[in-house]
Amino acid sequence: MSSFPRTLGAALLGASFLGPVLAAPASGAAPTTAPTTAAAATTAATTTDALLHAAVAGSWRSAANKARDRYRHPIATLEFFGIEPGMTVVELWPGAGWYTEILAPFLRDHGHLIEAGASPRFQKRLASDPAVFGHIAKFLPFSPPAPVALGPKDSADMVLTFRNAHDWLNRSPAALAAVFRSAFEVLKPGGVFGVVEHRAKPFANALQSSRTLHRIPEDYLIELGLQTGFRLAGVSEINANPKDPEDINVHRLPPDLVGPKSEHAKMRAIGESDRMTLRFVKPMPHAACR
Repeated sequence: MSSFPRTLGAALLGASFLGPVLAAPASGAAPTTAPTTAAAATTAATTTDALLHAAVAGSWRSAANKARDRYRHPIATLEFFGIEPGMTVVELWPGAGWYTEILAPFLRDHGHLIEAGASPRFQKRLASDPAVFGHIAKFLPFSPPAPVALGPKDSADMVLTFRNAHDWLNRSPAALAAVFRSAFEVLKPGGVFGVVEHRAKPFANALQSSRTLHRIPEDYLIELGLQTGFRLAGVSEINANPKDPEDINVHRLPPDLVGPKSEHAKMRAIGESDRMTLRFVKPMPHAACR
């Protein structure tokens, strides 16, 4: 697997994309962060980690879903995105709810989870287990390029999408661009748009690779995020898989294994697809940065 997309992402993580850099205090000046604030931050991080571990270990998750943790790294991924209790989080196109089974209990007592584009069948399943899913704030229709509204402007702390970007690109580049704009609009300044997506070879034709392989080159999504107005705040290899040659349809790999049985052993040896993990941030207003 080529390392160039990761090099590109790292190169883009300069000050111009991260926003203003806070100046260090002058010599002899008091530290800008009080010890009590640092202690509170440590406690919050410990609480977040404990809640995530509890959600991932939950009895409501099937053995098959838990078996995929080693490929999807849900705790490390969500911590990389910066999730915290009390947030308003929008999950786009939850599918069968692999991440919803983690997000819903994590945000159950403090926070709000909004599901955008959940099927009626999926909503019925969630309604059947109110102890785990009973505190989902709302369900929204979401079928890019329309309707794409995710809520009032500047109302969400985080928007998450897991392996969906190629589905929107398969509809049209305009549909995927509409998703990014919708995420940007609903997020508060400083809010995070977390993207996990199957990775194509660097600088591959995005539409072609998306439609034939269900993969998108990392440079394409980074450029789209920047064009939308986001800043690239983080690129992680949490969900990378160097065994994946990036030139086969992701559905031939586990867990789908749609190809002939003769190749299943080879596909299992590769594992799930190589994936990019991108953390975009909606910039703060200039006045707030001064």
